[in-house]
Amino acid sequence: MTESKDLRIRSKVISEGVNRVPNRAMLRAVGFQDEDFKKPMIGVASTWSEVTPCNMHINELALQAKKGAQQHGGAPLIFNTITVSDGISMGHEGMSFSLPSREAIADSIEIVTNAERFDGLVAVGGCDKNTPACLMAIGRMNLPSVYVYGGTIQPGKLDGKDVDIVSAFEAVGQYHEGKITDAELYKVECSACPGPGACGGMYTANTMASAAEALGMSLPGSSSTPAISPDKAAECAEAGKKVIDLLKQEIYPRDIMTKKAFENAITVVMALGGSTNAFLHLIAIAHSVGVDLTYDDFERIRVKVPHLADLKPSGKYVMQDLNDIGGVPGVMKLLLEQGLLHGDCLTVTGKTLAENLAEAAPLQPEQQIIRPFDQPLKPNGPLVVLKGNLAPDGAIAKMSGMKKLRFTGPARVYDSEAEATEAIMRDEIQRGDVLVIRYCGPKGGPGMPEMLSVTALIVGKGLGGEVALITDGRFSGGSHGFVVGHVAPEAQVGGPIALLREGDSVTIDSETQEISFAVTAGELELRSQAWTPPALKASSGVLAKYARLVSSASRGAVTDLWE
Repeated sequence: MTESKDLRIRSKVISEGVNRVPNRAMLRAVGFQDEDFKKPMIGVASTWSEVTPCNMHINELALQAKKGAQQHGGAPLIFNTITVSDGISMGHEGMSFSLPSREAIADSIEIVTNAERFDGLVAVGGCDKNTPACLMAIGRMNLPSVYVYGGTIQPGKLDGKDVDIVSAFEAVGQYHEGKITDAELYKVECSACPGPGACGGMYTANTMASAAEALGMSLPGSSSTPAISPDKAAECAEAGKKVIDLLKQEIYPRDIMTKKAFENAITVVMALGGSTNAFLHLIAIAHSVGVDLTYDDFERIRVKVPHLADLKPSGKYVMQDLNDIGGVPGVMKLLLEQGLLHGDCLTVTGKTLAENLAEAAPLQPEQQIIRPFDQPLKPNGPLVVLKGNLAPDGAIAKMSGMKKLRFTGPARVYDSEAEATEAIMRDEIQRGDVLVIRYCGPKGGPGMPEMLSVTALIVGKGLGGEVALITDGRFSGGSHGFVVGHVAPEAQVGGPIALLREGDSVTIDSETQEISFAVTAGELELRSQAWTPPALKASSGVLAKYARLVSSASRGAVTDLWE
């Protein structure tokens, strides 16, 4: 940016526009002085909330970001947006509101930033939906911006072993199976979440934070620095400064979030063995910046990238452990050396990814968390796209830690998670069954609820890998086992999953990437003609609006896709 060009691209309407006197009067009430009206206005979007440990500390981080922007010549203002706790909303009707919260967060950040005419943005997120929501808003507005991840929680300790929120869900299944006592279940409850930060394994929050760093929208190390680390507060202050630099250099989110940057994000997610929700969220973020990203891109990259990280839920370690041996920058440095990342992608540092990684320390020698390239956990990525007559538009399976790559069994069909849960509790689901939970998609759920409670019950009852689970809903990043989600088209719109009948033979094959049921084309046509769409479950309020607007999971489940 040239010296003569005014930095106040948008906010000058506040200080110099026709309504400048009342505009300034309002801002003076919140602390602006004369000199502040000459500076670029920076919004700090805070997702602070007491409803979840993921976000309980973010107010202090937002204050640090504000301080950094202030010290670097900006006039920052903090505003808040909502969050929900996926862990707390899991397993009941509250989960229907989780994915819609992503849209509400993105919409609210876009609304406040545009209404107040901010020139740049620092967004600080924590729980699962915060990262993609913040990046979606940033992409839509295309203002100089930095995303800061609030950081991972430390693992809890119980009898000398690490425990986390997934341990608590699985302990419920163990309790109902009679494997642990009331007192032992209580100990898990009291130990699983020791303080601030997002769930500690390679679940959705840490997956999306890693993706954001690989995209170039976070400062190096953001995704693996723990929530309570002093480095996290320092990162927030640096983010406040960096957004001013981006404004001066005229570097915008769409300069950073290119197709190649999304390919970098997918590469990192595959190497780390991340959450299936990465498909949903990365496609939605790409939509916000006008990048065409499809399941084919994920599959094209998956076959080239080995699964290297021995992280929970299917592995041994948590994000804190990864941070201690070099963090996500160390992993990306390794991937770049192997020619698997686009090093020329621009980042929020103003440097390229390769320039950032040249300054990063390599992973510590003799560490056990990230496997060598010649000894991967799996020779290619564990997040597999399946297609067939059960999911013509695709479905997603997470095959990390799975020994069985093909599963054929009779369908046990349920039209809600509650019905399926009761069947599991009554021991009606047996080894070899394919448990199908439908009418749980973006429209049918509504809100595409996650099935962590169901998968945890299956694992807790000793049926992990012995029962397959298929749904047009989602899975938590903490889910593991033989599970397939995001089946599209969903049942609510007449997708083939709506036409499944009890006892139909279903085949899932991760090697041929097939998901199908044994029914002739003629029989399928007869079933389709006999099917009538059920009424949407919500007739008013936010879920009704969401169900009417939301796109297919295969298109990111966004609410602004007009065709």
